[in-house]
Amino acid sequence: EVQLVESGGGLVQPGGSLRLSCAASGFTFSRYIMSWYRQAPGKERELVAAITSAGGITNYADSVKGRFTISRDNAKNTVYLQMNSLKTEDTAGYYCKGRFNGVEYWGKGTLVTVSS
Repeated sequence: EVQLVESGGGLVQPGGSLRLSCAASGFTFSRYIMSWYRQAPGKERELVAAITSAGGITNYADSVKGRFTISRDNAKNTVYLQMNSLKTEDTAGYYCKGRFNGVEYWGKGTLVTVSS
C-alpha cells in the first residue's frame, strides 16, 4: 500500500517557524521527485517547493523563497519543509507529492494556521 503521511502542522504566530514532515512507504522513494503543495480555502492548490531524487536541485515559489527550505532523507523515506518567518498568508493545508515517470502519489495533508 502506497502512503504519504504528512505531520507537523498546527497553529503558529506570525514570524514563527514550523517543520513539516512527510513519511513515505510502499514505493521506491529515492527515485521520486518530491514536492510540497498548499491550498487555502477557496483557492487553487499551488506548488510551494520541489526537490530532485538525490536532493541536489530545489525549486521554490517566489512567495516562499528565503523563508522555506525543502529537504529529504532517503534513508528515512521522508521529505521535510522547514518554514520560517511565517506570514498569515501561509495559512493553508499542506500536501506532499511524489512523482516518477508519470506516476503521482499524494498525501492527505496537514493544516498550518498562522495567526496571532
